[in-house]
Amino acid sequence: GADDGYALSVEEVAQRAKQAADFGATEVHIVGGLHPKLEFDYYLDMCRAIKSAAPDIHVKAFTAIEIIHFTRITKPKLSIEEVLTQLRDAGLGSLPGGGAEIFDDRVHDEAYKNKVGEAGWFEVHRAAHSIGMYSNATMLYGHIETPAERIKHLIKLREHQDESIANRPARFNAIIPLPFIPDNSELAHLPGPSGLTNLRTLAIARLMLDNFDHVKAFWIMQTPKLAQVSLNWGVDDLDGTVVYYDITKREGTGTHQELTIDKIQRMIA
Repeated sequence: GADDGYALSVEEVAQRAKQAADFGATEVHIVGGLHPKLEFDYYLDMCRAIKSAAPDIHVKAFTAIEIIHFTRITKPKLSIEEVLTQLRDAGLGSLPGGGAEIFDDRVHDEAYKNKVGEAGWFEVHRAAHSIGMYSNATMLYGHIETPAERIKHLIKLREHQDESIANRPARFNAIIPLPFIPDNSELAHLPGPSGLTNLRTLAIARLMLDNFDHVKAFWIMQTPKLAQVSLNWGVDDLDGTVVYYDITKREGTGTHQELTIDKIQRMIA
């Protein structure tokens, strides 16, 4: 693992979930790296512990590459659908959409060739939809991709959503366009998208993905003020108050990390 990697115990995760629920949280969102030593039972126990500590909280967890990793560490090896079924039975409610990045071979090979590709990402989400588990989708934009490649990404999501609506008991719930934040990354020399590009991307997502119920402007990465403006650009979800969000915080960015209920209510008033 990475030198600065860390792992929370099952008890620590459950304690955080309980604290969040006590403050009114209705959902926990959990993603992580591919830990070289943790066994699949750790993740099952985590889901069970969260539901035991906070029975009413919704557990949204594990990106596509994590699910694929779980299939590789199970003994005997389980299929993607079998892994998802066991996680669902342990308390997992839905999948986040992380790791989609841009569905294009050129971009994948140049920017994140060690991450799961388009085929693997869709395979996981199709399997989730097949067992009645909803999921989200993302698009990471504003790095080396072209506007045309963004459009291709959205078209592929639209096509897969049509398939799930027609043939499966669940589907994508929301599209979450995520602006690339260059700080402390291998692409730190890039400027990242402008505010206008952010708004246009959110609006285009709403226009193209009419088969998605929701378009989310994740305020931590979009900033609260731009997220507020985006409500007039096709967005209908800003995410919640957020208690712990370590991804951009640990990257050293200047993003906001927490809003109160009152502040969010004022944003959408």
